[in-house]
Amino acid sequence: MDNTPIIENDEISLKDLIFKVKALYSYLISQWRIILIAGLVGSVLGVSYSFIKKPIYKATLSFAVEDEKSAGGLGNALGLASSLGIDLGGGGSIFAGSNLTELFKSRSMVEKTLSTPIVQDNKTISLAEMYIQNQGWRKKWKKDAELASLQFLPNSNRKKFTRTQDSIYGVIYNNLSKSGLSVAQKDKKIAIITIDVSSTNELFSKYFCEALAKEVSDFYIDTKSKKSRQNMLILERQTDSIRRELNGSITGVAIANDNTFNLNPALNVRRAPSARRQVDVQANTAILTELVKQTELAKVTLRKETPLIQVIDKPILPLSMERFGKIKGLLLGGFVGGFITVLGLIIKKALKLISQ
Repeated sequence: MDNTPIIENDEISLKDLIFKVKALYSYLISQWRIILIAGLVGSVLGVSYSFIKKPIYKATLSFAVEDEKSAGGLGNALGLASSLGIDLGGGGSIFAGSNLTELFKSRSMVEKTLSTPIVQDNKTISLAEMYIQNQGWRKKWKKDAELASLQFLPNSNRKKFTRTQDSIYGVIYNNLSKSGLSVAQKDKKIAIITIDVSSTNELFSKYFCEALAKEVSDFYIDTKSKKSRQNMLILERQTDSIRRELNGSITGVAIANDNTFNLNPALNVRRAPSARRQVDVQANTAILTELVKQTELAKVTLRKETPLIQVIDKPILPLSMERFGKIKGLLLGGFVGGFITVLGLIIKKALKLISQ
């Protein structure tokens, strides 16, 4: 008698697989009423969502940045090397390229923009308050005394905000940075940056887009030319100080000359104050001449180092609108409803077979 154990073969043949697929297909066909009803329900829900979903308005602003310091032979050489895939470093700016686009999306710039005053219904409010009203938060806050009393005034001092105000600003920033704000440089060879702001309020999209561009532009220009501006202001103060000293010395010479008018030639010692004043006049004149020269050079340097930000396109009303269409809701809702039902029936059938 052969005592060799029988080894069961768990592998499924192609014929069995085709049989199971046909059985599953027949099962789904038998459940066509349920799938059809689910698709119809999904279509109704999709169309209902298209009515509830508010349209999205997108404001687009583009501008070009010209930095005088980046021009010239070195800049051209670095640009040529970069195009050949060679990174030579140097000559860079902390706000060049992608750094500038990230500056637009920084929390500091967005929060400063939210404090910008705008006029709505003949009232001056901040963009933050406009956003809060658009989201309907004020109605929800009526039940909470602390939240209901919060104010977000235009040009408010950010340092004096309470913890609650900070948290609300944080929520607004997260909402905008995730889905409402997009900043991109389409081509590294082209210094044109595009800002896109999307929201359910057409005016908010336009106002916020323009205010953000202005806020970042002012900060960028101020930062890039800060050292040159400080140097020029110091030279101007020194020039004004020396000019006052020179005017005083000239007046002193005149007074000393008046005191020695018709003086006896034998009393030359009394002419010493006038001589000293004349030396002061000559010294201050030389210093003032050099300071005026340096001040004018500093002004030229400041103009050179001040970048030019030229707005190319501004958002113009009416803005482009993205709406969740009824046909899209009908088809997408029907597909999702039918797909989920089919998936559920397959899982139910599989569990039933396993339990047998």
